[in-house]
Amino acid sequence: MTSTSLAPQPAGLRQASVSRFSAEYRTDTAFVANPRPRLSWVVATDSTDWQQTRAELRLTRAGAVESAVHEGPDSVLVEWPFGAIDAGEQVAVEVRVSGNDGGTTAWSAPLALAGGYLEGPWQAEAIGLPVLSRAEIPLGQPGQLRHEFTVGPGLAKATLFATAHGVYQAEINGSEVDDQVLKPGWTAYADRLNHETTDVTALLKQGANAIGVWLAGGWYTEKYGFHGFATPFYGEQPAVKVELHLEYADGTRQTVASGPEWRGTTAGPLVSSGIYAGESFDARRIEAGWSLPDFDDSRWLPASVDSGAADSRAPGSKPWAEATPAVAPPVRRIEELPVREVLTTPSGATVLDFGQNLVGRLRIRVSGDAGRRITLRHAEVLEDGELSLRPLRLAAATDSYTLAGGGEDSGEEEWEPRFTFHGFRYAQVDNWPGELDPAAITAVVIHNDMRRTGWFECSDPMLNRLHENALWGMRGNFLALPTDCPQRDERLGWTGDIQVFSPTASYLYDSLGFLSSWLQDLALEQSHRNGVVPIVVPAVLGMLESPVAAWGDAATVVPWVLYERFGDLGLLGRQYRSMCDWADALLRVRDSSGLWQGQMQLGDWLDPAAPPDKPGAARTHGDIVASAYLFRSLDLTAKAAAVLGADDDHGKYSTLAEDVRSAFLAEYVTPAGRMVSDAQTAYSLAIMFGISTDPVQRQALGDRLAELVRLGGYRIATGFVGTPLIADALTVTGHMDAAERLLTQTECPSWLYPVTQGATTIWERWDSILEDGTVNPGEMTSFNHYALGAIADWMHRTVAGLAPAAPGYRKQHIAPRPLRSLQHAGTSHETPYGLASVAWKRSGERILVEAVVPPGTTAVVSVPDGSEEFEVGSGRYAWDVPDAAPGAAYSAVSLDSPLSAIMDDPGAYAAVWQAIDAHDPAAAAQFRKDTVWYRQTSLNQGLTFTPAPIKREIGSALSALSGTRTDVPPLAPREH
Repeated sequence: MTSTSLAPQPAGLRQASVSRFSAEYRTDTAFVANPRPRLSWVVATDSTDWQQTRAELRLTRAGAVESAVHEGPDSVLVEWPFGAIDAGEQVAVEVRVSGNDGGTTAWSAPLALAGGYLEGPWQAEAIGLPVLSRAEIPLGQPGQLRHEFTVGPGLAKATLFATAHGVYQAEINGSEVDDQVLKPGWTAYADRLNHETTDVTALLKQGANAIGVWLAGGWYTEKYGFHGFATPFYGEQPAVKVELHLEYADGTRQTVASGPEWRGTTAGPLVSSGIYAGESFDARRIEAGWSLPDFDDSRWLPASVDSGAADSRAPGSKPWAEATPAVAPPVRRIEELPVREVLTTPSGATVLDFGQNLVGRLRIRVSGDAGRRITLRHAEVLEDGELSLRPLRLAAATDSYTLAGGGEDSGEEEWEPRFTFHGFRYAQVDNWPGELDPAAITAVVIHNDMRRTGWFECSDPMLNRLHENALWGMRGNFLALPTDCPQRDERLGWTGDIQVFSPTASYLYDSLGFLSSWLQDLALEQSHRNGVVPIVVPAVLGMLESPVAAWGDAATVVPWVLYERFGDLGLLGRQYRSMCDWADALLRVRDSSGLWQGQMQLGDWLDPAAPPDKPGAARTHGDIVASAYLFRSLDLTAKAAAVLGADDDHGKYSTLAEDVRSAFLAEYVTPAGRMVSDAQTAYSLAIMFGISTDPVQRQALGDRLAELVRLGGYRIATGFVGTPLIADALTVTGHMDAAERLLTQTECPSWLYPVTQGATTIWERWDSILEDGTVNPGEMTSFNHYALGAIADWMHRTVAGLAPAAPGYRKQHIAPRPLRSLQHAGTSHETPYGLASVAWKRSGERILVEAVVPPGTTAVVSVPDGSEEFEVGSGRYAWDVPDAAPGAAYSAVSLDSPLSAIMDDPGAYAAVWQAIDAHDPAAAAQFRKDTVWYRQTSLNQGLTFTPAPIKREIGSALSALSGTRTDVPPLAPREH
């Protein structure tokens, strides 16, 4: 092996600097939610083997400077070394770092922070829109509120605090206070509310001022449930609390707070608004200047005061919870996409194709007559050339805009919905005035404004598209909370989806603050259920209140994943009680054998063998899934206890986990390494959860798993539980080729089948679109469901070869395992310590690997041929090693070869399948089935009904392949 460090600079030229400095989770604002925010910094340097030896911190507070010294290598989520930041207090902190190379950085740029929380209780009253009687106002009626006030001379600072039961946006003197949308998001409203803290000093002026609030029901007044039985859960009408703190140069203070003296209207332009229904806006009803002073609001009525009493008709309605500063990054407009194509459907409708399934809404620019009503209807796919609306179920997903008009000189009107969002690629536009210019309509992508941190690229465009689909699936479903889907009448925080996807999410984006916020809601909802975690958080369904395996286990898995990926010991400690409560809840449902059996389970949800109307009817028994997760949660709770120094708990849960391991192996695994459910998910669980530890048994389980994959024609045979595990289970038991065949398979079901069908996000079902182009008839058919995109984490860790070897990537594991079908692959990840990357490419009979190990970290390197493992410090490296998997020569295959030999040779299988498909697609489909069920039949026999010329063509193709390399993809996508 040849090893080279890439271009190290002479010692005298190495200059370290602080490249990023942040406090806690939110880096988008100076306001912090914690009076003692933890600090993190990243150092950039060309020095190899660089380690931090100490850091100096300097705080400027009210003109005085304080200093602190932090000894040692820690630079991630370092405890605040100064006195607490008071509410509203403004400070600036700087850091400079010394390293083992003897150098010291310059001071970082000052990080300005302010206490983003209220001092004392809210003075604001919760107010809603004027309501004369409930009969006169529909559920979740949107509207506007306003208030005028006077600002004296010498204003120094103005800070706005606001929260809502519903969603809101505030304006001061005609300008929106920030660029956030759908504030304050969705939390477990009965227990926790977010509030935003906004510096609005620049929007105020001495003298008369006005504040206005747009208000709608959002998630608070939405109906939740299935099959037409959805009902309001929280409340029937929105309300808001607004508190504006003014500080003057002479030290005086003034508070402007919402109360009964505010005035409101439901007769404004925002006619209706709903998360599922969409939004209706009538521009003729706009009252210009409504958030400016001196506006005539005599026709507006006094705001209603929300007393905080629970609404008996809404089971989740309770008095207002304490509002705390938001820790997740806010939802914002992130990107804009133009129309890719304008389509005319068979019915004559105009449909816009944006080329990407996305989450957001449309912005239109239009001119026309007053009163013309334009409607915008959204869908993810087309069926028979028209919008496919059935998958949306009861979600209307329709917005409408009524023009103000005003003649030729009135100019162009611009509108974008304010309090709704849709999942869509296509939008039907009805009643547009004149000819539609596609440039007049833009798709606005919205989601929580997280920092992108992970990338992957390889030589196969289809795998690149698969990875991009997982990325877009995350973007669409990380909006306020981690949802299952963003388009139909659901959009709920299903715990099982994020449980399996959290490793991928932690790589692609800095999702620590986002998931930390959601985990607070999980623990709160769990606290009302004796430790049981509901299947959705926030819990709005009122169903399945008993423990459900793989869903409730988000309580143990997600905090542990965040600890592994971000090194956040504080979060692990905060969630530890939740982990224990879930583990204890599971212990209460064990049967006499010590296993979790006989309970209602969702199991290996959406196993492709399950009928469309029975998504839980999986090949792996639900008891095996449940008992495996019983072990998993006990084991993770024991590990968390060890990390946190809870020695007694560590002993308790470790012992219990060992008891479950023994019972599991005795109940479900034979001495020869076969499982009672002889299915791929069962074997993957036993291997990847570490239930089977005996090397001989573990290898037998892996061998049987690989054989099942082979017998299944290298097509997916796992659901939500097994799919994130199977590639790893094959890899660690020495079956990398089988894992590759699964990954690169394009027949249905497979990860790449949706790609061949034009998917731009991950689907809920493997066959959400059937091979004939029709939409799956199942009641659940989403085209943006990230759970099955969890394979991206294996692509990062194994195909490209970058994984954490210590919490927060303090140590990395660099172990690329090149696939035979790829010529190159690479990944990079912005770790808490800086950018790490691994890339490899084939060059003749060699593999060239390049890697970057960020300053302050080390890496354990396992080169692709597996010949050597060693440790390196920070720096840039290159290794040149033999190609351990160069694409071995084809076996001698012919028309007399058994179908099993054809199936096991990816090039031969592709050649036969495509040769038949070019002449007779139906015969090709039958051949694909035969290779699974009649494996000892010769190819000649399998082609009994194939015309002789086609058989000769196939024979020639197989002869040409013999002795050549398998460095081509196993199967080309079909054209549809």
